Amino acid sequence: MGDLAIWLRVGGKINESLNYVGGDYEMLLLKKDVTYSGLRKMIAKLLNVDESVRKMELNFETGVPFKPLYGVTDDRTLELYMHHARQESTKYFLLVTVGEESVRHGKVSEKAKTEEQNLSDSYIPGLDSINEVPNVGTSSNVAEDHGFPELFANSYVNEMPMEMPSPGRSLFVSPTPIPSFVDVVRNASEGNEQGTAAEDVRTTPVEPYQNVPPIPISVVEANVEGSGCGDQTCVEEGIYGEGGILGDIEEHRIFRSKKELMTCVSITAMTEKFQYKVFKSKPSFVVVRCIHTSCSWRVRAKKLVESEYWMVTKYEKNHTCPTDFKPVRRRQATSWVVGECVKRKLINPGRVYRPRDVMDDMKRKFGVDISYSVAWRGRECAYDNMRLGTPEQSYKLLPGYLHMLMDTNPGSVVNLEVSNGNRFQYLFIAFAASIHGFSYCRPVISIDATHLKGKYRGVLFTAVCHDANQQIFPLAFGVGDSENDASWSWFLHRVKSVFGSNPALVIVSDRHRSINNAVQEVFPQVFHGICMYHLLNNLKTKFRNKTKELEEHYIRTAKTYNLQDFHVLFYTLSSAVPGVKEYLEAVGLHRWTRSHAPSRRYNIMTTNISESLNAVLVKVRELPITALVNEIRLLCQKWFHERRTKAAGCTTMMSKDVEMKLEGRKDRAQAMGVICADQYTFDVVDGDRNYCVDMALWTCTCRKFQLDQLPCDHVLAVVRKTPYEAYDLCSLYYTREFWHETYRGVINPIPHISSWTTPQQISEFELQPPDVRTVAGRRRKRRLPSMGEELPTPKCSRCKERGHNRATCQNPIALHPTDEAGCSGSNLPTHQPIHPSDQHSTPQL
Repeated sequence: MGDLAIWLRVGGKINESLNYVGGDYEMLLLKKDVTYSGLRKMIAKLLNVDESVRKMELNFETGVPFKPLYGVTDDRTLELYMHHARQESTKYFLLVTVGEESVRHGKVSEKAKTEEQNLSDSYIPGLDSINEVPNVGTSSNVAEDHGFPELFANSYVNEMPMEMPSPGRSLFVSPTPIPSFVDVVRNASEGNEQGTAAEDVRTTPVEPYQNVPPIPISVVEANVEGSGCGDQTCVEEGIYGEGGILGDIEEHRIFRSKKELMTCVSITAMTEKFQYKVFKSKPSFVVVRCIHTSCSWRVRAKKLVESEYWMVTKYEKNHTCPTDFKPVRRRQATSWVVGECVKRKLINPGRVYRPRDVMDDMKRKFGVDISYSVAWRGRECAYDNMRLGTPEQSYKLLPGYLHMLMDTNPGSVVNLEVSNGNRFQYLFIAFAASIHGFSYCRPVISIDATHLKGKYRGVLFTAVCHDANQQIFPLAFGVGDSENDASWSWFLHRVKSVFGSNPALVIVSDRHRSINNAVQEVFPQVFHGICMYHLLNNLKTKFRNKTKELEEHYIRTAKTYNLQDFHVLFYTLSSAVPGVKEYLEAVGLHRWTRSHAPSRRYNIMTTNISESLNAVLVKVRELPITALVNEIRLLCQKWFHERRTKAAGCTTMMSKDVEMKLEGRKDRAQAMGVICADQYTFDVVDGDRNYCVDMALWTCTCRKFQLDQLPCDHVLAVVRKTPYEAYDLCSLYYTREFWHETYRGVINPIPHISSWTTPQQISEFELQPPDVRTVAGRRRKRRLPSMGEELPTPKCSRCKERGHNRATCQNPIALHPTDEAGCSGSNLPTHQPIHPSDQHSTPQL
């Protein structure tokens, strides 16, 4: 090959979105044997740049979405650039940046790897391009240049004077330093069924980690009758630990309420094995004495002026009643006192705590015998105390909680929609940390809904994706009445307004009809794939007689990357199960197969990440609405902290899961043969099959390299024989830097309810529960199996039979069970009859 004329772009700079802006054009003639150092000298002379004073970097645009720029850093990368420039010189400009630190996506040296060992939460060495936090509500430049533009929609808000909510209007609540209801958007009767007006609601862009007003809550009101709200002090922290007293009664001690005072007196009576009676009780004072008339034990307390606090003014703690005086029963062990004693055992929502356990604990700690009904009511009181009140009180607390959530987590997006009469209708939550982190995750979102098990039922909507370490990354949560077209459309409109939409996005879900309708309405240009396991369950239901053959061939057909392999496997499946070909073609081959998908699904072929999140929240879904949201926040807060710490301690170039996957592929690649065609094209022999690898186009005929954006076995076999670096061939979505940036945001805690500072408009706004009919009796907690789903039957650990467990086992158990041969299970030797002819026989050696 002869000399090469190339175009230079000089005088500009690379912005945060990795686009070269500004500058002018120059032309340069390169000799065929030019070196990297010689090229730098030619450019420095052309531009009159002293490289000892000003830094100069060279890059070129690749045209690949996930790696738009490639740094020219040595002779190898210069040769790669010249290869592209010879094909089309006017397309591959050499970008020259002088004087400023720019982003470079090239080979990472060993020295750089050593310098990146010590990571911090605020900065990652070598991550200059993604250290800036993208604005919430504005275009995410980083994601745009990696094949996912416009993750955050530009938005606006029109402020209006403060006003109180009125029926039939949609209002916003903004947790600014002086929060107000602003921006009347639309009448609740217009477009409320399908939620189509959601995209008209825009908010001002803000920095998610700055102390600025966050995106407001939208409150749409509607028509219901309210129920009274009890005393909210029940949600405050009690004074009792594991059934004991954290503080004794003493003079001048102050209690937060009369209820707290009487609780302390009741537990003291149970602990010291006596009974009391209320001698006098007035709104301003109370006198309590021992039940024995001659005993001097007494407590006198009064209410402090202009407050709800009570103070003990006199306390006689010595008993003078006869020693043989024993009360017949402990009447102080009421249900609400029992609830105060055991509430600390219910901090974990997943704990199973039966009324029988309550009875045993009260007997062990206080020597009190209580009935089953008192134990059950006491446990319910404890539940209400630890779960932020009753279900009705929980709805009343929700607006204040959401205000504090956005106040402590600026940039979070919260939408609360109610119907006429302030009845709860929909709720949407996306944390600012999740909004920021999605820019560094693969653009494949799994959506699902699961049923809530509380008094007012409903469904929980979830949107999740995979992080660089193949772990669940929560994006958004929603609560609605049921899985219908209106609720799914409302939820997906909010997802779109926060995370944006473009053709690179992929949505994966089950085959629910409402999901399909909502995706077609909200994301018409986005590829909607279906979970292959949900489809498999449908096939098992339709083709019951061919379940074994169906499952074996179907999974291989759905997961294959290569089109030729797909045709062979699909023909085998069709032959084994007659009629399945027509059924799957009607569903659409592109929706359930990896080989026919028009957009890149990476390795996400199922909704397992959504199902796993539902399993984590299985006990949380029994909680009232405010406690449910709080537990979800705690879970996300815990995950973000743990994974941020884990990513900061990672010393490899890729995430830990990807490193393990690459190591396994490298081991398999060692057994493959590599035949070189030219410097970019290779023939890889894998057993009895050959695969063609093109390093210039980053392709392999197995298609795993293109679809997963990770080097396959055949590419790694080429890497072993050539100077290429395996890490340079990996998508940025798998790198340690993107992994750390995904969890750079922090989900902050919310203070105790006694420390909430809510404006008057929010504190006076009484949100009512949804208008649903509560069914009498015990609520269902186990879900109904899907079509074709086979639930595992329990196995008894006592008799080893299936269909029941140890607690309900009624099968008799033999003292010395025998095996199939009739031999005793006992360790004692068994005596068998001896034939007379064997009595004096010599044993064989």
